[in-house]
Amino acid sequence: MINIPKGTKDVLPSESRKWQYAEGKLRGVAALYNAHEIRTPTFEHTELFVRSIGDETDVVSKEMYTFEDKGGRSITLRPEGTAPVARSYVENSLDSMSLPLKTYYIISAFRYERPQAGRLREFHQFGAEVYGATSPYLDLDCISFAYDALRALGLKNIRLKLNSIGCAECRKKYVDALRGYFAGHLDEMCATCRERYGRNALRLLDCKNPECKKIAEGAPVILDYLCDDCRAHHDKLCSLLDSSGIPYEIDPGIVRGLDYYTRTVFEFVTEELGAQGTVLGGGRYDDLVESIGGKPTGCVGFAMGMERALMLMEKQGVDFGEDRLDVFVISQSPELAGDCMAIVSDLRRAGVSADTEMTGRSMKAQFKYADKQRARFAVVIGGNELESGRVKIKRLSDGKEEECGISEIAARVKETI
Repeated sequence: MINIPKGTKDVLPSESRKWQYAEGKLRGVAALYNAHEIRTPTFEHTELFVRSIGDETDVVSKEMYTFEDKGGRSITLRPEGTAPVARSYVENSLDSMSLPLKTYYIISAFRYERPQAGRLREFHQFGAEVYGATSPYLDLDCISFAYDALRALGLKNIRLKLNSIGCAECRKKYVDALRGYFAGHLDEMCATCRERYGRNALRLLDCKNPECKKIAEGAPVILDYLCDDCRAHHDKLCSLLDSSGIPYEIDPGIVRGLDYYTRTVFEFVTEELGAQGTVLGGGRYDDLVESIGGKPTGCVGFAMGMERALMLMEKQGVDFGEDRLDVFVISQSPELAGDCMAIVSDLRRAGVSADTEMTGRSMKAQFKYADKQRARFAVVIGGNELESGRVKIKRLSDGKEEECGISEIAARVKETI
């Protein structure tokens, strides 16, 4: 037997309806925010991620699935959705459209990391990317979009954490201060942090190791290093959030893990998923488009791991609704299979989900199968029913029957569902 690759997971028929439920809710919120779906390729040129995410990030240096294609080109399975959308924005001249441009996506993405609950090597993201303005009002709109998306999924006990990591100039001064602070603690820190010290000092604040976290508590706070413009942007966003009624807390430890972020960074977190408690994360990345060859463009966005969201929905008892068959047409004999199929086809065209026997089961076995399919109604078809044009519709939940014409089945069923 050939097994599924490590870090991947089948979505079985019994689970797929939960995905469809969640995706439907998210698409509905996107429509409310005037966001339109964008679909990008599963793989891109490796250079896109190196230039946008940063060659010193863990994603690029350790986690990407990169290979050489038959033409000798370096290709990478997308590890996230933001950079591909930015590439599409530049390549397709989407800046010629009315701005701001609001997009969203539901994608699969790939990272080679240790599989754990809710974190796979092939995972799925719902994300939004908004282009065309540097105003904090756009930050608010994006955070509101994320907040309403989480509420639409029925999720509770989730907190918004907010920070600003400033612009390139702010960050340079801050990183120097960070290195100065951590220089005296490197011997006490984990191997990963010692490696990050030289190549990505901001990530020192993001380590989950208890000893490293304790040391990071005394580190300089980036908000103390913001320039006047970045400070004004952050203060205005906080004021807008206060007015909007979206509760939040300032957390100077939030830095996000990708190089393209500037100014606003945020996370929605929970304590119900263990130490890795981030459900959704995002922020602003005003330098991203320019870094891949486009014009300077204000951008803000977020992404949410679908596996983790679904895991939390199940844990919190979200009602995913029912996935039921409306009518199962039971054949009294195999010779009537064609007639039953014709009735089923008419029901489907009328908007009623229907199925019928195709394996030669007895009537008793057909009723059992209809129950397993959670059919609402069963209709028995025999020679008498075909001759008279009338049938009995049986409600399987309580056995109640009523008679109607074959052509009236769809209308009767619709009246009760």
